[in-house]
Parts: sequence; structure tokens; C-alpha cells
Amino acid sequence: MPIPCVECGKRAILKRPKNRKELCKECFYTVFEAEIHETITSYNLFSPGETIAIGASGGKDSTVLAHIMKTLNERFDYGLNLVLLSIDEGISGYRDDSLETVKRNQIQYDLPLKILSYDELYGWTMDAIVKEIGMKNNCTFCGVFRRQALDRGAAMLKCDKIVTGHNADDIAETVLMNILRGDIARLGRCTAISTGSEGLISRCKPFKFTYEKEIVMYAHFKKLDYFTTECIYSPNAYRGHARTFLKDLEKIRPRAILDIIKSGEDMSVKDEVKMPTQTTCDRCGYISSAELCKACIMLEGLNRGRPELSVGKNNKRKKILKMSSDSAATDSITKLSSLRQNVNTQDVAEMF
Repeated sequence: MPIPCVECGKRAILKRPKNRKELCKECFYTVFEAEIHETITSYNLFSPGETIAIGASGGKDSTVLAHIMKTLNERFDYGLNLVLLSIDEGISGYRDDSLETVKRNQIQYDLPLKILSYDELYGWTMDAIVKEIGMKNNCTFCGVFRRQALDRGAAMLKCDKIVTGHNADDIAETVLMNILRGDIARLGRCTAISTGSEGLISRCKPFKFTYEKEIVMYAHFKKLDYFTTECIYSPNAYRGHARTFLKDLEKIRPRAILDIIKSGEDMSVKDEVKMPTQTTCDRCGYISSAELCKACIMLEGLNRGRPELSVGKNNKRKKILKMSSDSAATDSITKLSSLRQNVNTQDVAEMF
């Protein structure tokens, strides 16, 4: 006997991973979109007239995010100017293919698109970095460079905020990773639905309470155009272990994902624990808790053929700082600093 939809009584075709409720396709669309709209409005993520950069990779999360932001902006008259912002890390056979998906999304959603590359910003591609450092720690380099690249791209386009497709699974994984690494500073930030420090563009996560499986289901039933191949350099990533553990927990108790996020939100730090002090990088001006930001330290190590010194313990970082102070800044870091200072007004004019 067919199972009825709990909302309308029609034949249900799916069971929500989040709460196990049976829904028909149309009711699933309605509930999925309504929950994200509620998240956006209850947390006051946006204000009318703001320009919002959508972090677009071509994957399921960013494609659904672009579709949802476009849909809700029109349906509820948010009054937002939406822009697609993509970062080309320079991974042959992966990012070049996914960017073709992003270009199709640009046409499908009729949104402006800006593509910014690691090579343009840093003078390095991920292919070149992996050739230099091997498969170990490559995700660390990519994560640091990508975060900064998104900020710089959004600044170039004079955006007010950045939205990313980080979902509930991603955030729960990050909580677990920070606990396992004992990273108190990041643990305090990773669960925030909106983050932003003085001088930086705020980042928002409208999918904070949205399960990855439901994003996949939405993209599948809506027949959205997205890229499915995993990054060729990610199989050994530390996050993969946290993801496997989380999936095992989800099988036993689906609500475990939201419970882990709640635990991360509720954790407090003793007053006597010394937390990093926010400052700016002496070289490029980007936010940092040390003299040089992580991106500059990593670039210094790469440009001097000593990338292993830029990842790991503080004594390695001190060697990088000494090497840096003993000579002039490298060309790529000087280039990075100048990019921060000079907004590309031509790009902005072309897009709007």
C-alpha cells in the first residue's frame, strides 16, 4: 500500500533524512525552501540593496545555493543583487570541468559571474603546489588560499557579503575536526551562521541546518545541472575521516548532525585560556593572528622551496619569518598585496 505524504495525503516518494517524514515531491520542495527562507529571515542574514557573492564551484551545494538564492530573492523580494564568484584553483581534469558547469549555471540563472584563479592571485596553481609538496597537506594549502581568494574576489566586486553552500554535515564535520585537533579558536567560530571581522566581508551559511542528503535529493528531483566528481587531491584529506564517523552516527541517529552543531555552539572556554588576538598581516594586510597571515607564510615557503616549513608547529613558522625578514618580499606576495589595495572597477562595471 502506498505511503501517504504527511503534508497533503498524496503518495509519498521520499523520506526526509532529517526527521524521517514521508513527503511527496512538491511538498518536499515547499518544506525545503521554506526552512531555508526561515533561516535567512530569523537570523537577518541580508538587507535590501546588498550585493551578495555566491561561492560557486559547480558542485551540488553551490548549485542548489544559487538556485535557492535566486528563487527566494524573487519570491520574497529580498532586494539583493546576486553575483556568482568562482575560484579556479588550477586542478587539471577537475576544476576546469566544474567551471564549465558554473558557466552553464550563469546562463541558467541569469547571474553575473566572476572567475578568479590562484595563479592570478598567488602565482601558483594547485597542480604546481602538489608537485612541490606531494599529496600530504595539500588540502591545508588549498583551504587557506581558497578562503582568502573568496574574500579578495568579493572585495574586487564590491560585494557586501559572501554566501557559501556549507551544509549541516559540513559544519558538524568541522566541529569534530576542531575537537580532535584541540583547536579552541576555530571551534568557537565554525558553528556561526554568519562570520565576519572588522575589515572583512561577512560570510553567511544559509544551509547551516540543511542536511547534505536533502540537498542531493533537491538537486536530483529538480534536475539541476551540477558537477559530481570529487577533487582528485582530496582522498587523503583529514576531513574524510570525520565524514565517515559522522555518517556512521547518522545511520544510528539522524539527529546526531544537528546535535553536534548544537554542542559546538554551547561549548565555552575558560577565562584563563589564552585565545589568539586578531590583527592584520604585516605584508598583505589580510586578517591574521600573527605577523604574517597563513597565506603569506605558505607562499614564502613555496617560493623558497621550503613548503614543509609553512605547515605544522610554531618553530617551523619562526624559520619562515626569519627567512622572510632576511630578504625582500617575493613577487607573488607583493602581487597579492597590490590586488588587495586596488579594486578592479572595470570588472564591477562590466558585471552590473
